[in-house]
Amino acid sequence: MSLFVVIGVAATFVGLVLVVTAIRHHAERLPQHTVMLIGGMMLTAFGIVMAGFVIIDQGNVPLALNAAAPTP
Repeated sequence: MSLFVVIGVAATFVGLVLVVTAIRHHAERLPQHTVMLIGGMMLTAFGIVMAGFVIIDQGNVPLALNAAAPTP
């Protein structure tokens, strides 16, 4: 497992905690809870994308584009 997967999962978890906390305190109508909601959603999306791309990249074989003989 790559370090980027661990960072992505941790970012996703922290983002979800921020989103849940902001939703629970939404009735207070404070600007900091709106910022927590937006930041939590962004951090969650970043973590999912980061971990997803690394997991997909680990399973792919690199392309050998220069291995073939040139065609005239």
